[in-house]
Amino acid sequence: MNSKWLGACTGAALFAVLGALPAPASSEPRPGPAHALPLGAAGLTETRGTRTLQPGVTLTRIVRGADAPALAWTVEVSIPGGVTSPDPDAPPTALKDRASADELAADLQEEGFDARVEEVTTPAVADFAGGTLGWRVRVGQFDSQSTGTSERTRLRGAGYAGSVVYTGWDGNPTDRGPWRIDVLTIDPDRFRGGLRASYGSDLENREKTSELAAAAGATAAVNGGFFVLDPSAGAPGDPAGIGVYDGRLLSEPVNGRPGLVMRGSGRHSAVTRLSWAGRAVGRSSQPLDGIDRVPGLIRNCGGTADDRPTSLPLHDVTCTDRDELVAFTTDYGRRTPQGDGLEAVLDARGRVLELRSPRGGSLPAGGSSVQATGTRVAELADLARVGRPLRIEGMLRDGSGRKVSPTPATSIFNGGPELVRDGRLHVTPATDGMVQSGNASFYYGWVHKRNPRTLAGVDNAGRTVFVTVDGRSTDALGLSIPESAAVARALGLRDAVNLDGGGSTTMVVDGEVINNPSDAAGERPVGDALLILPDRD
Repeated sequence: MNSKWLGACTGAALFAVLGALPAPASSEPRPGPAHALPLGAAGLTETRGTRTLQPGVTLTRIVRGADAPALAWTVEVSIPGGVTSPDPDAPPTALKDRASADELAADLQEEGFDARVEEVTTPAVADFAGGTLGWRVRVGQFDSQSTGTSERTRLRGAGYAGSVVYTGWDGNPTDRGPWRIDVLTIDPDRFRGGLRASYGSDLENREKTSELAAAAGATAAVNGGFFVLDPSAGAPGDPAGIGVYDGRLLSEPVNGRPGLVMRGSGRHSAVTRLSWAGRAVGRSSQPLDGIDRVPGLIRNCGGTADDRPTSLPLHDVTCTDRDELVAFTTDYGRRTPQGDGLEAVLDARGRVLELRSPRGGSLPAGGSSVQATGTRVAELADLARVGRPLRIEGMLRDGSGRKVSPTPATSIFNGGPELVRDGRLHVTPATDGMVQSGNASFYYGWVHKRNPRTLAGVDNAGRTVFVTVDGRSTDALGLSIPESAAVARALGLRDAVNLDGGGSTTMVVDGEVINNPSDAAGERPVGDALLILPDRD
């Protein structure tokens, strides 16, 4: 293929309302300073154990607050708009204005439920001033999940919706834990293996991190970037942001969001913001909208000016665009997406073999294609001629506008928000689309509350560090995004970014999943993963 895959506002105002590690400690350097993590009350018990997985690679298990007393369960009731709400027709959410919360609590109390209203405030970060997010309504305090579930059943019988939650997930800074954190550190001065991002056999399907590790014979692996999960948002497994694999750009950035850039040697890893511009060049030149994704669906947004509802990043939202030009490689899958429009199919030399409509089908070995929808169909028809070359060109740039030219040893994962920059806390949920106007509940659940997390970054010694944090259980509380940043800095990271977390958070060592993935079904299939490969002979 003849192509270049080069690879402050306040919350109130904006929202309007392993068991033990099996080996003894090693003499290899541990990640960052050895002082206690800034989690919970001072003086909590904290244990650390480190072992060497291969030269230049260490695994550290940190457990903090293992002896913490259990906290209460409660039922968090969904709040409808209510007659006092600024928008009485709004769907039920976890947080609302004070009047709507008071109205719901009064109704619940009249029906005999032990209801209370709680104000939710969140700390300020680099691009969001924090403050009051809203008010929540909760019922009861219970010593077990099963007792809380029984109360939820009673609430449902009375016509109310809600969920059973553990109060340790709220993010109260005085909580005593427990927290369980695993840290992989790659020291490039000792490392003789390889760092590689893998998406498996194709982009449009998901694989478990453990499966990707086994297929490559990896010593260790960690889940990677955000990806499409819902078929209505694109192809499940497709990266929802930048994806560079073996130096080839196979998924365009959510423009301006951060990515983790790595080299196979483990040297010169970096967290940087990335943007991209691509074009198809034939009889004329036309700008591309994307690479290897379903035309018209832009997961996490951050695309072109005609995307709706926005061209800015908007996390966990699928923007749309009826008029797109999207390039495809054979890495996408067995067949390109089907639908109305036009597709120029190219051979391995970049010459147009056929123009097919409707679009969708197999590609020749080493070939590629360009799909057009809506008004872009006429543009592609004018651009491409059977038997003539059609070049696919693209350029990555960093946040300073400098050209980024991946080599075959380069991998890039998408992520967000930033957590640490130049050794200082630098949390950027507004810039990266996690602050959503009129939807305080999203920030509450995604940023403010504790969840499982996967973090990555680089320390002052140039070591690449990956961190998984278990959560959504009583044995491991997880971290809020601000807590994640504090932990990353405490581990000595100079620059750090949040990767995909929640049920995706997975760490594999020597073929075994060593953390506790939070999905009820166990380990979640993901879009891509970081692989630490054994020493080269």
